[in-house]
Amino acid sequence: MGASDAEERLKGLATFVQVVEAGSFALAAERLRQTRSAVGKSVARLEQRLGTKLFNRNTRRQSLTESGQAFFERCQRALAEIAAAETALDVSRRELVGRLRVAAPLLLGRQLVAPLLSRLLSQHPRLELELALSDRLVDLQGEGFDLAVRLGALRDSATLATRALGRFEFVICAAPAYLLRHGVPQCIADFAGHSAIVYAGSGPESAWQAQDEAGRPQDLQVRRRLRLDDVQAIADAALAGLGLARLPRWLVAPHLRSGALQLLGETLHRHEVQVHLVWQQQRQLPMKTRAAIDMLAAELPTALQDA
Repeated sequence: MGASDAEERLKGLATFVQVVEAGSFALAAERLRQTRSAVGKSVARLEQRLGTKLFNRNTRRQSLTESGQAFFERCQRALAEIAAAETALDVSRRELVGRLRVAAPLLLGRQLVAPLLSRLLSQHPRLELELALSDRLVDLQGEGFDLAVRLGALRDSATLATRALGRFEFVICAAPAYLLRHGVPQCIADFAGHSAIVYAGSGPESAWQAQDEAGRPQDLQVRRRLRLDDVQAIADAALAGLGLARLPRWLVAPHLRSGALQLLGETLHRHEVQVHLVWQQQRQLPMKTRAAIDMLAAELPTALQDA
Protein backbone atom coordinates (compact mmCIF):
# COMPACT_ATOMS: atom_id res chain seq x y z
CA MET A 1 0.00 0.00 0.00
CA GLY A 2 1.43 3.40 -1.01
CA ALA A 3 1.54 6.49 1.18
CA SER A 4 -1.33 8.10 -0.74
CA ASP A 5 -3.49 4.97 -0.32
CA ALA A 6 -2.85 4.89 3.42
CA GLU A 7 -3.67 8.60 3.68
CA GLU A 8 -6.92 8.08 1.78
CA ARG A 9 -7.91 5.16 4.01
CA LEU A 10 -7.21 7.18 7.15
CA LYS A 11 -9.22 10.09 5.77
CA GLY A 12 -12.14 7.72 5.08
CA LEU A 13 -12.05 6.42 8.66
CA ALA A 14 -12.00 9.97 10.04
CA THR A 15 -14.98 10.93 7.86
CA PHE A 16 -16.92 7.87 9.03
CA VAL A 17 -16.26 8.70 12.70
CA GLN A 18 -17.30 12.33 12.13
CA VAL A 19 -20.61 11.19 10.57
CA VAL A 20 -21.38 8.98 13.59
CA GLU A 21 -20.44 11.67 16.10
CA ALA A 22 -22.37 14.38 14.27
CA GLY A 23 -25.46 12.21 13.95
CA SER A 24 -26.06 13.03 10.30
CA PHE A 25 -24.25 13.28 6.97
CA ALA A 26 -25.36 16.90 6.57
CA LEU A 27 -23.93 18.07 9.91
CA ALA A 28 -20.74 16.07 9.36
CA ALA A 29 -20.32 17.73 5.95
CA GLU A 30 -20.76 21.15 7.56
CA ARG A 31 -18.12 20.42 10.20
CA LEU A 32 -15.70 18.96 7.63
CA ARG A 33 -16.39 21.86 5.21
CA GLN A 34 -17.28 19.39 2.47
CA THR A 35 -20.42 18.74 0.45
CA ARG A 36 -22.87 16.15 1.72
CA SER A 37 -22.29 14.22 -1.50
CA ALA A 38 -18.53 14.04 -0.89
CA VAL A 39 -19.07 12.73 2.65
CA GLY A 40 -21.59 10.16 1.42
CA LYS A 41 -19.23 8.92 -1.30
CA SER A 42 -16.38 8.62 1.20
CA VAL A 43 -18.49 6.42 3.48
CA ALA A 44 -19.75 4.40 0.49
CA ARG A 45 -16.14 3.71 -0.61
CA LEU A 46 -15.31 2.61 2.93
CA GLU A 47 -18.30 0.22 3.00
CA GLN A 48 -17.29 -1.18 -0.39
CA ARG A 49 -13.70 -1.75 0.75
CA LEU A 50 -14.87 -3.45 3.96
CA GLY A 51 -17.54 -5.46 2.17
CA THR A 52 -20.24 -4.62 4.72
CA LYS A 53 -22.90 -2.01 5.49
CA LEU A 54 -21.98 0.40 8.26
CA PHE A 55 -25.26 2.35 8.37
CA ASN A 56 -28.96 1.54 8.24
CA ARG A 57 -30.43 4.43 6.27
CA ASN A 58 -33.96 5.63 5.65
CA THR A 59 -35.57 8.97 4.84
CA ARG A 60 -35.96 9.98 8.50
CA ARG A 61 -32.87 8.77 10.34
CA GLN A 62 -29.65 6.81 10.17
CA SER A 63 -28.30 4.28 12.61
CA LEU A 64 -25.25 2.06 12.79
CA THR A 65 -25.47 -1.58 11.91
CA GLU A 66 -24.05 -4.05 14.43
CA SER A 67 -20.86 -4.24 12.35
CA GLY A 68 -20.83 -0.46 12.04
CA GLN A 69 -21.03 0.02 15.82
CA ALA A 70 -18.13 -2.36 16.46
CA PHE A 71 -16.07 -0.74 13.68
CA PHE A 72 -16.85 2.77 14.96
CA GLU A 73 -15.64 1.99 18.48
CA ARG A 74 -12.34 0.65 17.18
CA CYS A 75 -11.85 3.53 14.73
CA GLN A 76 -12.65 6.04 17.46
CA ARG A 77 -10.01 4.57 19.76
CA ALA A 78 -7.43 4.36 16.96
CA LEU A 79 -7.94 7.96 15.85
CA ALA A 80 -7.80 9.14 19.46
CA GLU A 81 -4.48 7.34 19.92
CA ILE A 82 -3.09 8.90 16.72
CA ALA A 83 -4.20 12.37 17.81
CA ALA A 84 -2.73 11.85 21.28
CA ALA A 85 0.59 10.70 19.77
CA GLU A 86 0.73 13.76 17.51
CA THR A 87 -0.07 16.05 20.42
CA ALA A 88 2.52 14.36 22.63
CA LEU A 89 5.21 15.03 20.02
CA ASP A 90 4.13 18.65 19.67
CA VAL A 91 3.76 19.15 23.40
CA SER A 92 7.26 17.74 23.98
CA ARG A 93 8.57 20.62 21.84
CA ARG A 94 6.26 23.31 23.18
CA GLU A 95 5.41 24.02 26.79
CA LEU A 96 1.75 24.37 27.75
CA VAL A 97 1.10 27.77 29.29
CA GLY A 98 -1.92 29.55 30.78
CA ARG A 99 -5.17 28.59 32.47
CA LEU A 100 -7.27 25.69 31.22
CA ARG A 101 -10.91 25.84 32.33
CA VAL A 102 -12.81 22.54 32.14
CA ALA A 103 -16.35 21.63 33.25
CA ALA A 104 -17.39 18.06 34.02
CA PRO A 105 -20.24 16.19 35.75
CA LEU A 106 -19.72 15.99 39.49
CA LEU A 107 -18.94 12.32 40.17
CA LEU A 108 -17.47 11.35 36.82
CA GLY A 109 -15.33 14.48 36.93
CA ARG A 110 -14.10 13.80 40.45
CA GLN A 111 -13.26 10.14 39.92
CA LEU A 112 -12.16 9.91 36.28
CA VAL A 113 -11.53 13.32 34.70
CA ALA A 114 -9.63 15.01 37.54
CA PRO A 115 -6.88 12.32 37.83
CA LEU A 116 -6.19 12.48 34.07
CA LEU A 117 -6.01 16.28 33.92
CA SER A 118 -3.89 16.33 37.09
CA ARG A 119 -1.33 14.23 35.23
CA LEU A 120 -1.28 16.80 32.44
CA LEU A 121 -0.84 19.55 35.02
CA SER A 122 2.10 17.78 36.66
CA GLN A 123 3.86 17.51 33.29
CA HIS A 124 3.64 21.25 32.57
CA PRO A 125 4.70 23.61 35.38
CA ARG A 126 3.36 26.72 33.62
CA LEU A 127 -0.11 25.26 33.01
CA GLU A 128 -2.97 26.17 35.37
CA LEU A 129 -6.12 24.06 35.69
CA GLU A 130 -9.58 25.13 36.83
CA LEU A 131 -11.93 22.15 36.97
CA ALA A 132 -15.59 22.96 37.68
CA LEU A 133 -17.55 19.91 38.85
CA SER A 134 -21.32 20.23 38.51
CA ASP A 135 -24.21 18.29 37.00
CA ARG A 136 -25.70 21.45 35.47
CA LEU A 137 -25.23 22.26 31.77
CA VAL A 138 -22.63 25.03 31.50
CA ASP A 139 -22.53 27.71 28.80
CA LEU A 140 -19.03 27.34 27.40
CA GLN A 141 -18.83 30.72 25.71
CA GLY A 142 -20.82 32.69 28.29
CA GLU A 143 -18.92 31.25 31.25
CA GLY A 144 -15.51 31.14 29.62
CA PHE A 145 -14.84 27.38 29.62
CA ASP A 146 -12.31 25.91 27.20
CA LEU A 147 -13.76 22.41 27.33
CA ALA A 148 -16.60 20.42 28.88
CA VAL A 149 -17.44 16.76 29.42
CA ARG A 150 -21.13 16.08 28.85
CA LEU A 151 -23.39 13.10 29.40
CA GLY A 152 -26.30 12.06 27.19
CA ALA A 153 -27.54 13.51 23.91
CA LEU A 154 -26.10 16.85 22.82
CA ARG A 155 -28.73 19.53 22.30
CA ASP A 156 -26.42 22.25 20.93
CA SER A 157 -23.93 20.18 18.93
CA ALA A 158 -24.43 22.31 15.81
CA THR A 159 -22.63 25.25 17.45
CA LEU A 160 -19.91 23.21 19.17
CA ALA A 161 -17.04 20.99 18.17
CA THR A 162 -17.48 17.53 19.72
CA ARG A 163 -15.69 14.26 20.23
CA ALA A 164 -17.47 11.14 21.45
CA LEU A 165 -15.65 9.39 24.29
CA GLY A 166 -17.80 6.28 24.36
CA ARG A 167 -20.59 5.20 26.66
CA PHE A 168 -21.20 3.54 29.97
CA GLU A 169 -24.12 1.56 31.31
CA PHE A 170 -26.22 1.85 34.42
CA VAL A 171 -26.75 -1.40 36.29
CA ILE A 172 -29.10 -2.36 39.11
CA CYS A 173 -27.42 -3.72 42.20
CA ALA A 174 -27.91 -4.26 45.94
CA ALA A 175 -26.01 -5.38 49.02
CA PRO A 176 -26.16 -9.11 49.85
CA ALA A 177 -27.63 -8.25 53.28
CA TYR A 178 -30.61 -6.51 51.66
CA LEU A 179 -31.16 -9.40 49.24
CA LEU A 180 -30.99 -11.90 52.10
CA ARG A 181 -33.88 -10.09 53.79
CA HIS A 182 -36.01 -9.35 50.72
CA GLY A 183 -35.07 -11.92 48.10
CA VAL A 184 -33.26 -11.71 44.76
CA PRO A 185 -35.43 -10.46 41.85
CA GLN A 186 -35.02 -12.71 38.83
CA CYS A 187 -37.52 -11.23 36.37
CA ILE A 188 -39.44 -7.98 35.80
CA ALA A 189 -42.35 -9.00 38.04
CA ASP A 190 -39.99 -9.80 40.93
CA PHE A 191 -38.90 -6.15 41.21
CA ALA A 192 -42.39 -5.04 42.29
CA GLY A 193 -42.37 -3.75 45.85
CA HIS A 194 -38.60 -3.76 46.30
CA SER A 195 -37.21 -0.65 48.01
CA ALA A 196 -35.26 1.57 45.62
CA ILE A 197 -32.75 4.34 46.18
CA VAL A 198 -33.32 6.82 43.35
CA TYR A 199 -31.65 9.94 42.01
CA ALA A 200 -33.64 13.11 42.71
CA GLY A 201 -32.08 15.87 40.62
CA SER A 202 -33.65 19.07 39.35
CA GLY A 203 -35.58 17.37 36.52
CA PRO A 204 -38.36 14.80 36.58
CA GLU A 205 -37.56 11.35 37.94
CA SER A 206 -37.00 8.76 35.25
CA ALA A 207 -38.52 5.31 35.47
CA TRP A 208 -36.37 2.22 35.76
CA GLN A 209 -37.09 0.22 32.64
CA ALA A 210 -36.39 -3.25 31.32
CA GLN A 211 -37.38 -5.17 28.21
CA ASP A 212 -39.80 -8.07 28.40
CA GLU A 213 -39.39 -11.29 26.42
CA ALA A 214 -40.95 -9.63 23.36
CA GLY A 215 -38.48 -6.74 23.54
CA ARG A 216 -41.06 -4.22 24.75
CA PRO A 217 -40.00 -1.67 27.41
CA GLN A 218 -41.59 -2.14 30.81
CA ASP A 219 -41.32 0.03 33.92
CA LEU A 220 -39.95 -1.74 36.98
CA GLN A 221 -42.50 -1.25 39.78
CA VAL A 222 -40.02 -0.50 42.53
CA ARG A 223 -40.90 1.39 45.70
CA ARG A 224 -39.04 4.72 45.65
CA ARG A 225 -38.31 4.76 49.33
CA LEU A 226 -35.16 6.91 49.41
CA ARG A 227 -34.40 9.88 47.14
CA LEU A 228 -30.93 11.45 47.01
CA ASP A 229 -29.43 14.12 44.75
CA ASP A 230 -25.88 12.71 44.86
CA VAL A 231 -24.83 9.53 43.02
CA GLN A 232 -22.08 8.67 45.51
CA ALA A 233 -24.60 8.95 48.35
CA ILE A 234 -26.84 6.49 46.48
CA ALA A 235 -23.93 4.05 46.20
CA ASP A 236 -23.21 4.46 49.93
CA ALA A 237 -26.87 3.79 50.79
CA ALA A 238 -26.88 0.67 48.61
CA LEU A 239 -23.73 -0.59 50.33
CA ALA A 240 -25.49 -0.02 53.67
CA GLY A 241 -28.28 -2.36 52.56
CA LEU A 242 -31.06 0.24 52.22
CA GLY A 243 -32.37 -0.98 48.88
CA LEU A 244 -31.79 -1.46 45.17
CA ALA A 245 -29.77 1.17 43.30
CA ARG A 246 -29.25 1.94 39.62
CA LEU A 247 -25.68 3.17 39.27
CA PRO A 248 -22.91 3.59 36.66
CA ARG A 249 -21.05 0.32 36.20
CA TRP A 250 -17.66 2.09 36.35
CA LEU A 251 -18.57 3.41 39.81
CA VAL A 252 -19.70 0.12 41.35
CA ALA A 253 -17.25 -2.20 39.55
CA PRO A 254 -14.90 -2.52 42.57
CA HIS A 255 -17.86 -3.35 44.85
CA LEU A 256 -19.18 -5.93 42.38
CA ARG A 257 -15.76 -7.58 42.25
CA SER A 258 -15.42 -7.62 46.05
CA GLY A 259 -18.96 -8.94 46.58
CA ALA A 260 -20.07 -5.87 48.58
CA LEU A 261 -22.75 -5.35 45.91
CA GLN A 262 -24.53 -7.92 43.75
CA LEU A 263 -25.56 -7.31 40.15
CA LEU A 264 -29.26 -7.85 39.43
CA GLY A 265 -31.26 -8.43 36.28
CA GLU A 266 -28.28 -9.24 34.07
CA THR A 267 -30.61 -10.40 31.30
CA LEU A 268 -32.64 -7.17 31.44
CA HIS A 269 -32.07 -4.18 29.18
CA ARG A 270 -29.71 -1.71 30.86
CA HIS A 271 -29.67 2.03 30.35
CA GLU A 272 -26.61 3.38 28.49
CA VAL A 273 -25.31 6.94 28.55
CA GLN A 274 -23.08 8.57 25.94
CA VAL A 275 -20.11 10.71 26.99
CA HIS A 276 -18.82 13.59 24.84
CA LEU A 277 -16.20 16.30 24.93
CA VAL A 278 -17.43 19.66 23.64
CA TRP A 279 -15.63 22.94 22.94
CA GLN A 280 -16.16 26.13 20.98
CA GLN A 281 -15.47 25.85 17.26
CA GLN A 282 -12.47 27.98 16.35
CA ARG A 283 -9.89 28.09 13.61
CA GLN A 284 -6.82 27.72 15.81
CA LEU A 285 -7.37 25.60 18.89
CA PRO A 286 -4.99 26.50 21.75
CA MET A 287 -2.35 23.85 22.42
CA LYS A 288 -3.43 23.49 26.06
CA THR A 289 -6.99 22.66 24.95
CA ARG A 290 -5.82 20.25 22.25
CA ALA A 291 -3.57 18.43 24.73
CA ALA A 292 -6.44 18.01 27.21
CA ILE A 293 -8.82 16.79 24.48
CA ASP A 294 -6.37 14.20 23.20
CA MET A 295 -5.48 12.92 26.66
CA LEU A 296 -9.13 12.48 27.65
CA ALA A 297 -10.08 10.97 24.28
CA ALA A 298 -7.25 8.43 24.49
CA GLU A 299 -7.74 7.36 28.11
CA LEU A 300 -11.23 8.10 29.37
CA PRO A 301 -12.99 5.48 27.17
CA THR A 302 -10.90 2.73 28.81
CA ALA A 303 -11.72 4.07 32.28
CA LEU A 304 -15.44 4.07 31.44
CA GLN A 305 -15.30 0.42 30.40
CA ASP A 306 -12.93 -0.79 33.13
CA ALA A 307 -15.54 -2.92 34.84
